[in-house]
Amino acid sequence: MIDHDNAFSGLIEGDGDGQWAFGTSFDDPLEGVDTTVPADVDAAALARYCLMLGDDALISAQRLAEWNTRAPELEEEVALQNIGLDLLGQARLLLARAAAADPAVVPYISDTSPVPPEDALAFFRPENRFRCVRLVEVDNGDFARTIVRSLVFSTWRLALFDRLRDSRDPVLAAVARKGVKELTYHRDYAARWAVVLGCGIDESRRRMAEAMEFVWPFVPELFIPTTDELALAAVGVGVDPRTLREEFDQVLEQVLHAAELVAPQGRSIGSVGGRSGRHGVHTEALGPLLTEMQCVAREYPEGKW
Repeated sequence: MIDHDNAFSGLIEGDGDGQWAFGTSFDDPLEGVDTTVPADVDAAALARYCLMLGDDALISAQRLAEWNTRAPELEEEVALQNIGLDLLGQARLLLARAAAADPAVVPYISDTSPVPPEDALAFFRPENRFRCVRLVEVDNGDFARTIVRSLVFSTWRLALFDRLRDSRDPVLAAVARKGVKELTYHRDYAARWAVVLGCGIDESRRRMAEAMEFVWPFVPELFIPTTDELALAAVGVGVDPRTLREEFDQVLEQVLHAAELVAPQGRSIGSVGGRSGRHGVHTEALGPLLTEMQCVAREYPEGKW
């Protein structure tokens, strides 16, 4: 039986299909959960780490939402929106965990604001305080580009969450255990479409090749560790992203071989003075996305929904 008043209990109790990472009938997704940070863990670093992972999911979900009424078929529209909702659920819990670990990361709205911390983080942070990788923020492009981006993102994130299941932080571990199931489907969905399009007609192969050229320069950033990631990996809380590369390459090699596609070599979007998305340095695409995503909340900051 699902406890609709506590999202976290649905993650850790039992192992049935009724476990959801996102709900609508609770106010605090971590209510009743011990969110104490272990004494040997830097709470501020944990908060920043959760922001990274939460922002990846939040911005990816927002991009997928843009396919609503625009997907090639109704079935694919439903699939893309369901994937987006999975990621939105992950984002909500991760942003809530960031706020619980270090309340200082939450933007101040007013003393009377009814906005919960995770919503404040989503809707009231400026662009340079978002910590998502740049892969998730670039425009959707056509369906082929979205499939390639989803394949890359889900393969990388699944490898990450698989390791986070053993995190010493109980919230991260629980989100990862649920997320592994979701991300397995996300990766399978993208891989199947990659094969269909890659082995399809000349036009679908051309579009997939163009999508690969566009997406692949964003791949190296996924495996460059920040100081926080290394510090948290050292104490058994986070994951060093460099350890994910071998699994990522093996999975992509299998999918691309089946899809008769070849990964571009030697291209990278690079960084700006050693800084990238994890440090708040983003592409020009993020600003307009945030403007649309945040406009209602910023117009009515005291609103209750």
